[in-house]
Amino acid sequence: MRAGLRIVCASTRVCLSSRFQRSFSQKVEFKSKITQAVVYELPEALNLVKAFAVAKFDETVEVSCKLGVDPRKPNQMVRGVADLPHGLGKKVRIAVFAKGAKAEEAKAAGADVVGAEDLAEQIKGGDIKFDRVLATPDCMGIVGTVARILGPRGLMPNPKMGTITMDIGEAVETSKVGQVSFKADRHGTLAAPVGKVSFSSDALLDNISHLIRSIERARPQGATGQYFRSVHVSSTMGKGFRLNVKSTPFSAQK
Repeated sequence: MRAGLRIVCASTRVCLSSRFQRSFSQKVEFKSKITQAVVYELPEALNLVKAFAVAKFDETVEVSCKLGVDPRKPNQMVRGVADLPHGLGKKVRIAVFAKGAKAEEAKAAGADVVGAEDLAEQIKGGDIKFDRVLATPDCMGIVGTVARILGPRGLMPNPKMGTITMDIGEAVETSKVGQVSFKADRHGTLAAPVGKVSFSSDALLDNISHLIRSIERARPQGATGQYFRSVHVSSTMGKGFRLNVKSTPFSAQK
């Protein structure tokens, strides 16, 4: 009789436990939906990002955008570069494919690695200690020999990104200051860093405004309807906050 009672009690506990778990899961899901539905003005969102950044290192602040495009169609691809006036808060290492006077120009502008065939051999050997690759048009034949290495790393020079140019000195200086590249993935989503948590809110706001303007300028002709579907700002280890795309800086682009 007692054994039967214990079995009944155990089954009751299991039933109550499963009901509690379902109820808890439903509450968590409900709260998550409410949080996702809240939108913030950019200044308020930046203050929240700073408040939730509690890591022991200086976290990177990132903006992610869901765009109203289908990059699988050739006339709806979004890619480009944005010049951030306050930089990214880190040293950007630049490699340049150039010869002769252009090579000297790149070195004078502060390029970390400059070369031609020798730089290609360095890359083939796995020595890739740089964050960005620039090239003059006459060196693209050499760059092509390492395209399979640079491409998957997002380092392949591209004229649309301003990384193939004869104004190599200016390109190096711009990249050093804080130029960030962006490209929409096959789902129409793109993400880009805009600085560090230690930056002032005004500096982050200024960088984000420049990024949004650059993304707007890259709007493809095939894009129809609402361009910025949703935009979030977050830090490396912190929480993301959805921005109001009907206000500044988005409304300034209409």
